[in-house]
Amino acid sequence: MTATVRIADLLSEGMKALRAAGVEAPAGEARLLLGVAAQLPPAIMIGFPERSVPAEAAEAYRALIARRADREPVSHLLGRREFWSRPFIVSRDVLDPRPDSEALIDAVLAEIGDRQVPLRILDLGVGSGCLLLTLLSELPQARGVGVDLSPPALAIAERNAAQLRLADRLVLRQGNWDEALLPEDRHPFDLIVSNPPYIPTADMLALVPEIVRYEPHLALDGGPDGLAAYRRLALILPPLLAPGGLVALEIGLGQGESVRALMVGAGLLPSGSAFDLGNRERCLLFRHS
Repeated sequence: MTATVRIADLLSEGMKALRAAGVEAPAGEARLLLGVAAQLPPAIMIGFPERSVPAEAAEAYRALIARRADREPVSHLLGRREFWSRPFIVSRDVLDPRPDSEALIDAVLAEIGDRQVPLRILDLGVGSGCLLLTLLSELPQARGVGVDLSPPALAIAERNAAQLRLADRLVLRQGNWDEALLPEDRHPFDLIVSNPPYIPTADMLALVPEIVRYEPHLALDGGPDGLAAYRRLALILPPLLAPGGLVALEIGLGQGESVRALMVGAGLLPSGSAFDLGNRERCLLFRHS
């Protein structure tokens, strides 16, 4: 094995492997992964492709390329994903934070208005913590409770809380939503948010490999019609919500009418919606009646 390999040769090798695997942006991702493995800035890789990379860094790069060619998400290779301009630790134990979910943050902050209000926030299915921790960051007087059935997911949320210096305003509970709450948690909440599983079971295998192979199905599969979690939420939200309190729910494509009907049937009042980057209805807001 030669001691060094040229940048240009490594990028070409990586692009070919990623293109053959069906990765959408093989050139950009090959450059990103080489930059991580060899600690090279983009300007060097673009401006000086003839430069050599040490053999150890080249092998680390090839290992990353092999994992990405198996369609492991880039976020898992890097161990992080940005959400609301903040870095979140991620793994295969949590859903990747996605830009479309920022619609919920936008909608909640607009509805609340005064960011200095001392709110009590509950996140049902907290996952990485991206929703709850972002809201705590933007609402400095708020305190939060995050619930998740998965202990590994809660471990990731705890790490993110520590990284963002929010652990002192957060309590995490393991269990099945309201059943996980302790007596001291059960004072009514001013704000309840949730990004529940909403993909119909029959649609799961049609998802891209990055999701099907590497993201937790527990957080994705919404039952035969994708609405199982919302039926459960309709039962538990009203008694947990303070008078005048706000609920924000992320929804899947075309689920708005069905989810509204479930929540209205439970006694909640519609209070608006928000659309994602693709102009699809992504978040529904409700108020305590």
